[in-house]
Amino acid sequence: MSTPTTGRPLAVVTGASSGIGYELAAQFTEHGYDVVVAAEDSSIATAARTCAHMADTRVGQGKKDDPRKVAEDAFEALMKGEHKVSAGSFVNKLQTAAGKVVPDRLKAEQHRKMAEPGSGG
Repeated sequence: MSTPTTGRPLAVVTGASSGIGYELAAQFTEHGYDVVVAAEDSSIATAARTCAHMADTRVGQGKKDDPRKVAEDAFEALMKGEHKVSAGSFVNKLQTAAGKVVPDRLKAEQHRKMAEPGSGG
């Protein structure tokens, strides 16, 4: 049995049913790729119910970057061969830069406060 080919590059994107995964899949298709997508939504919902009560935390309730912008930044970095990217808003890029100089124990304490159940108000 032979496999048909389109002659286009192929990308596999997991978690592509929504958010950044969905937008990353869209970036690939917009740039001429054939895309295989996968997601396990029921597993995600189960994990959210059983786990890191995130809906009532500052992290869970806080403003999120636009998934399309994050996916665009990630796609561009990938195409340039970059191994790391600080994607999204200026605030995220600033936090990434600060994370390189702030001691790990201070970052961990700040994250604990933001991810603590009930911290969302």
